[in-house]
Amino acid sequence: MIEKNYTITSEAGIHARPATVIVGALTNFKSDVTIEYKGRQANLKSIMGVMALGIPNRATIKITANGEDETSVIEKIDEVMSKEGLIS
Repeated sequence: MIEKNYTITSEAGIHARPATVIVGALTNFKSDVTIEYKGRQANLKSIMGVMALGIPNRATIKITANGEDETSVIEKIDEVMSKEGLIS
């Protein structure tokens, strides 16, 4: 299991478009991936779950990947979040 914390720097937070990109980037991975914000968790492969968290600018989130390709999952999340301007 790998856990990583991120601070969201996008003014809009994690809204529909970047959430869709993140979810889409993870669909082919086998690991279970969760996102946590303010003690609430959601499956990071579920757009509805991610959007329900309402993650704003300057929020600190924790992403956990657990499974055979967990390292690759975290690397992909780093890449997508940087590309989408969610983190600096």
